[in-house]
Amino acid sequence: MNATSTIPVLFTIVSLFFQQTLIADDDKSTGTSELKIDSVLVSLIEEVEVPAREVGQLNTIKVKEGMTVEKGEVLAQIEDSEAMLLLQQAKLEYEMARLKAANDVDLRFARKAYEVANAELQRAEDSIKKYPKSISKTELDRLKLTAEKSELEIEQASEERKTTQLEASLKRNAEQIANLAVQRRKVVSPIKGMVVQIMIRNGEWVRPGDTVLRILRLDRLRAEGLINASRLQEQDLMNHPVTLVVNPGTQQVMEFQGKISFVSPEINPVNNQTRVWAEIENLDLKLKPGMRASLIIK
Repeated sequence: MNATSTIPVLFTIVSLFFQQTLIADDDKSTGTSELKIDSVLVSLIEEVEVPAREVGQLNTIKVKEGMTVEKGEVLAQIEDSEAMLLLQQAKLEYEMARLKAANDVDLRFARKAYEVANAELQRAEDSIKKYPKSISKTELDRLKLTAEKSELEIEQASEERKTTQLEASLKRNAEQIANLAVQRRKVVSPIKGMVVQIMIRNGEWVRPGDTVLRILRLDRLRAEGLINASRLQEQDLMNHPVTLVVNPGTQQVMEFQGKISFVSPEINPVNNQTRVWAEIENLDLKLKPGMRASLIIK
């Protein structure tokens, strides 16, 4: 084979080499579009020790360990007989004050009395104009005083009604305070989660701040790990979708979906790593706090 015939063959080989190089580069760039953290720790986002808010005897515990509770659900009840009686008293006092404030009989009577007194004074003055000596000066002064008194009684009745309305507002406030005292004797769940520990049993005495139960939120967990800052390449990972893989490479492999919720702004100067965590949906409660897994950031 002469040199002229070998040139096309060499050109073909070089072309194929460059094509394979470009394909390999494309595959490499595609592979790096996802970041993988080989080891992350699954932990809780919310854990609550539910306290008593009033002093008293714990009468009832409505839940057991392992039960799932909703936010706002009543978990236990502190004895509230006295608080209920005070609430009933406050309700009655408010109702009495409300009816008194709504009663405007005194004000209407004062207005009517003023109309009568003013009309009587007007008739007397008209009579004096026609018959100057028909009514004495003393009688005329008495009629004027009666009319002025009736006018002042309107003002007095109006002010008293304002006072009774304020008293009704005070009684309404007292009723709300009494109702709050009743509500504070209920131990209520502040989150949706699972009861994992009951600290105090029926009949025991509690004080404000004593922990009655411990609740964990399990339907959403946190997966936290470390990633080399150089792999981020100035990417903004916030809210990126992720897949959490538990037991990879085994028959018990499980996958859970979530998204990045935090990327630490701090970088460890020793190993150039930064903390990243994602919130993982766990509606079937198969994922457990304390598990180790892999995290794929898409």
